[in-house]
Amino acid sequence: MNRLSLSAIMAVFFIALAWFVSIRQAVLFLVGIGMGGVLAGARFGFTTGWRRLIEHRDASGVMAQLLLLFVAAAISMPLLSAFPTDLVAALGPPSFSLLIGAFVFGAAMQIADGCGSGTLYKAGLGIPLNMVILPVFALGSFLGSAQVEQWLALGSMAPVGLVARFGLWEAFGLTCVGLLALGGAAMLWAGKSAPWFSKKLFIGAVVLAGLAALNLVIAGTPWGIVYGFGLWGAKIATAAGVFDPAANAFWSQPVNFNSLSNSIFMDVTSISNIGILAGALWIAARKSSSPKPAPLTSKQWMVGIIAGFLLGYSSRLAFGCNIGAMVSGISTGSLHGWIWVPLAFCGSLIGLRIRRHYQF
Repeated sequence: MNRLSLSAIMAVFFIALAWFVSIRQAVLFLVGIGMGGVLAGARFGFTTGWRRLIEHRDASGVMAQLLLLFVAAAISMPLLSAFPTDLVAALGPPSFSLLIGAFVFGAAMQIADGCGSGTLYKAGLGIPLNMVILPVFALGSFLGSAQVEQWLALGSMAPVGLVARFGLWEAFGLTCVGLLALGGAAMLWAGKSAPWFSKKLFIGAVVLAGLAALNLVIAGTPWGIVYGFGLWGAKIATAAGVFDPAANAFWSQPVNFNSLSNSIFMDVTSISNIGILAGALWIAARKSSSPKPAPLTSKQWMVGIIAGFLLGYSSRLAFGCNIGAMVSGISTGSLHGWIWVPLAFCGSLIGLRIRRHYQF
């Protein structure tokens, strides 16, 4: 499909959303298109950035991610402070569930070659493994959400929001100190002579930060990915008669039960996810001479699909992926985002060993 035809379809979908659902959802769809276009066009991969730092001592991807976090925090935290009743932070409870989920997610994303946003935009680009992983990711996310209360029973504490706890400038200052520490650690890992700057990635980081802030303002909630996946899985399971949301601790909560009862087009996370897919499809419609990935063996397919399921399951235990926990968590002042990062990085070290073993 060429870009003109795809643009026409996207325009019709936008008009249908605005007419039958709401202007807000239609605009969020456009924001999602922008996110998908930037992620796919700049190849802004969180997984790849970490892998290049670990294996090639190339810090450019990680430094771009830290720039994204800084700009997003500089916009989002003042908004949260000014409109505390209208906007919410991406808060998650520090817990054993978070520790286990973040570590497993970090390992699985390296094996599956994509986090939540990476799986979306690479599926939109037509990469076979990620296209297959997407529905498996949704299944894992649904099962993780259905069982998260049992995991929280192992031990958890109330979510901690830095803006609400310390105030705007103290929270932003602590965030900047943390980002500088991560940047320093990345440069030490890579070495003084290692590459750390990529114009394409840095521009992508700033644009993504602006789009994330737009998502916060329009939706009232920060940018997320995996909730939408879990919702899709829960809807399918409920429609098939194999799941009773009223009997589940997570899906019986009013906000989640309402999301399950309404159309997915009413869900802010789902509509931005659809937009990301559309944006990546638009990028993929451009003629490219990029070589196609080598065919996978049956063993590689099996390992990749298992990793995809673990991505979904662990992301719910960790209350987000690289977007929901790291980008949105840290930029809106959630303590759980700062816990997520080192655990996921340690998981990535293990995941890369497994990836090399199976010769992905």
